[in-house]
Amino acid sequence: MTEEELNIAFNKAYQRACNTKILLPPDIMLHFYAYYKQAIHTEGFHNPSGDIDLRNAFKLNALFQVKNLTPKQAKLAYIELVNKYIID
Repeated sequence: MTEEELNIAFNKAYQRACNTKILLPPDIMLHFYAYYKQAIHTEGFHNPSGDIDLRNAFKLNALFQVKNLTPKQAKLAYIELVNKYIID
């Protein structure tokens, strides 16, 4: 898969995830969050924002778990998650 094909597939997967009505468990949503942030945030480490400390702690933990993935690996993992959990 070329870089362009990967980006197209990733963007399609992102749109599917954004438009789904499926309610996923919080742990799965954290995987989506971490893979997405790792895929798009290429400058340093992303620090979660928000007012709820507990939620930010879970997000930060999810980000630590994927910190060694390249953006390409994170995009592929995100696409796999969408294909596994988002049924059209």
